[in-house]
Amino acid sequence: MTRKPSTATLCRFLAAALTLLLAACGSQPPVPDWQMNAHGAAERASAAHLAGEGRVAQQEWARARAEVARTGRPELLARVELLRCAAQVASLEGGACPAFEPLRQDATPPERAYADYLAGRLTPEQAALLPPAQRSAAANVDAIAGIAEPFSRLVAAGAAVQAGRATAQLLVLASDTAAAQGWRRPLLAWLLLRVRQARAAGDEPLAAQLERRIAIVQAGGASPAATGQMPR
Repeated sequence: MTRKPSTATLCRFLAAALTLLLAACGSQPPVPDWQMNAHGAAERASAAHLAGEGRVAQQEWARARAEVARTGRPELLARVELLRCAAQVASLEGGACPAFEPLRQDATPPERAYADYLAGRLTPEQAALLPPAQRSAAANVDAIAGIAEPFSRLVAAGAAVQAGRATAQLLVLASDTAAAQGWRRPLLAWLLLRVRQARAAGDEPLAAQLERRIAIVQAGGASPAATGQMPR
């Protein structure tokens, strides 16, 4: 069974990534229904995305947007889109965040900085506006290994790829992070990137080993005979 991020895991990331509805993550007084509903939908959407359940993720993102839209506050919609983009960057799906751009003018400077961080175009001036963990990661790629929260660590690794700063060690760290959490979608993406790098370096044994791991993830635990695949 694919392991999905716990509520605590996603709440910690939401706080670090400037995402919405922090009150729903702690022992706070009752909050409005739209806030609870949006938080829950965003959490389920992120979990589904990481698990590779694309249709469910799309439905939950739409639900989160609809709940936040009830407030008429574009800055809150911007935060939803930042979380969505972060989940995509963790899965190496590109740092562009087209749904955020129409909301950029109403977003705060830290939110605009985070969007540019995800896209790999952060400026030195913007770096000071990032949360501490992301600020360190933007300054030094080796600092990503010190990020304790797995989701945030994987997002930082994806942002480093977007900025052209990824190292071979970072790719191993990212794939190990996704594997430890059972996050199918990012794991496949990071393993495929490692295959390409191994082949570019002429390391065919490593590429073949990584492809065997990819086959296991894609088969979902089924035997090679059941899937028609042959071990290499």
